[in-house]
Amino acid sequence: MKHIDENKIQDLLNNAGKAGEDKIVPILNKSRSLKRLAIEETAALLAVNDPRLVKKIFEAAAYVKNAIYGNRVVLFAPLYISNFCANECVYCAFQSGNAGLKRKYLNAAEIREQVEWLLKRGHKRILVVAGESGVPGKSAIEYYAEAVEAAYSARVGQHYIKRVNINCAPLSVEDFKKLKASNIGTFQLFQETYHDDTYRKCHLKGPKSDPDNRLDAIDRAFSAGIDDVGIGPLYGLYDYRFETLAMMMHIEHLEKKFNVGPHTISVPRIEPAVGSEFSLHPPYQVSDDDFKKLVAVIRLSVPYTGMILTTRETAEMRDEVISLGISQISAESKTSPGGYSDSEKWDGQFTTSDKRSLEELVGMLIEKNYIPSFCAACYRRERTGESFMSLAKPGLIKGMCSVNALVTFKEYLADFASPKIKETGYELIERETAKLDEKSRAQISKLFSAVDAGMRDEYV
Repeated sequence: MKHIDENKIQDLLNNAGKAGEDKIVPILNKSRSLKRLAIEETAALLAVNDPRLVKKIFEAAAYVKNAIYGNRVVLFAPLYISNFCANECVYCAFQSGNAGLKRKYLNAAEIREQVEWLLKRGHKRILVVAGESGVPGKSAIEYYAEAVEAAYSARVGQHYIKRVNINCAPLSVEDFKKLKASNIGTFQLFQETYHDDTYRKCHLKGPKSDPDNRLDAIDRAFSAGIDDVGIGPLYGLYDYRFETLAMMMHIEHLEKKFNVGPHTISVPRIEPAVGSEFSLHPPYQVSDDDFKKLVAVIRLSVPYTGMILTTRETAEMRDEVISLGISQISAESKTSPGGYSDSEKWDGQFTTSDKRSLEELVGMLIEKNYIPSFCAACYRRERTGESFMSLAKPGLIKGMCSVNALVTFKEYLADFASPKIKETGYELIERETAKLDEKSRAQISKLFSAVDAGMRDEYV
């Protein structure tokens, strides 16, 4: 597989276990200075099993996350628009050979209906997700662009989606240019596994059976001008340590070629999927303890990147892992097309575990002293790609993000929250506003006044 040196990774894994506290502590100190870790340093952290050192890793990850992103957590919802797929991926319910799966794709009107349901709950950011297959009468890019346009066009009063990100099939450079022209935010594509032999055994046929085409798709997206990308493995297909180190190699390639790494990294674990016996018994199932460690190590290895945790994980696991470096979480997710409002229930891509509503998640975040954020200001201010990285790497993005997070949270409280959430939410806003510097307090005072006057979607 291109850019991935499997022999080097195996050598690193064989030797990493020799690192003791005298080597681990300096690595953690380097992380606390917000510097990227070398792949050898990441390997050393992944090999740590001593509970005392694991605790130090967790503490360092929490520090780095707060230094870069503060205590805000961005909320979003996935929007599945089609479960038709040409691929045969053994772990996925959407696999083409799954005759028992009810298939559906959403047209523009149905997409708007789904988005309106999400808007009524308070959502402002969505991730469009589609199986890798065309729909009647349209090419893939035509369908994706139509879906993005439909999502942006949905309105509930003065509320609309601020940012549409997309997880879709690899495209050509020309089609990626068309996707960018549709005004997407982040293009997300998971390699699933970076281990070549495992990749080929798990992707039996269809366009996805070519691992290098999938890996090269991120390069093509950058070449087309999409400078915000999201990547990640599907943990459980192969050794989690190998996958994490291989992803770091991928990131090093992107940084060297494009001077920009991923805007987000996701950390999904395999969950049961209808029609997939493989998904019930993952060959390299990641334990909860190892999962928490890998989240923290990724945060330390790539300090600037956003980290996404989905409703694949249980409520208890999500509540705990947020502190280890997570900056974005999904809420009340449905993984089937039409899943939010369709009276007919369609099969999802996988089983979700955290069933809490958006309001329940907002309440949890408030209780744990996190700022629930619905912000998409960076995309509007063109703080993407190298521009975003220049602010994120030294920790300068934190102030802007805190202001915008508090403003979007105040909007949510005013328009959607129950009385109990309003009370605790306004108390959180008061505490967090007091922490801001004088310039930020002046900015937020004007923005809060605009919200009180009925204005929405104001930001710095």
